[in-house]
Amino acid sequence: MRITSQLICQAADQLKGFVGLNRKTGQYIVRFSEDAFGMDVADDGIIPTSEFVWAPGPEQTMTLKRELIQLLLDQNIDDRINITEPLRVYMNRQDVPQITAVRSLVRG
Repeated sequence: MRITSQLICQAADQLKGFVGLNRKTGQYIVRFSEDAFGMDVADDGIIPTSEFVWAPGPEQTMTLKRELIQLLLDQNIDDRINITEPLRVYMNRQDVPQITAVRSLVRG
């Protein structure tokens, strides 16, 4: 199967869980319920994992950031987060620039 930027973006949008910055340790942590963070993460700092990996880019674009995906990989819970082959290929292809895309909400 050929991995395209579209498949990589779809894989990023299918990530599961939530990410929060632990105020005490300064480390990002992943949980599977917003309620599971406790007092260590501010409620307004909890982000769906599928949004966490995207950073604002130039103009109206967003960039799929390898360093943010790496933070998720470092948690060693790939299956629960739903890190799939397209994201692994993206992470292994450092010779390919990071994906920058215009993202919009699609209602189905």
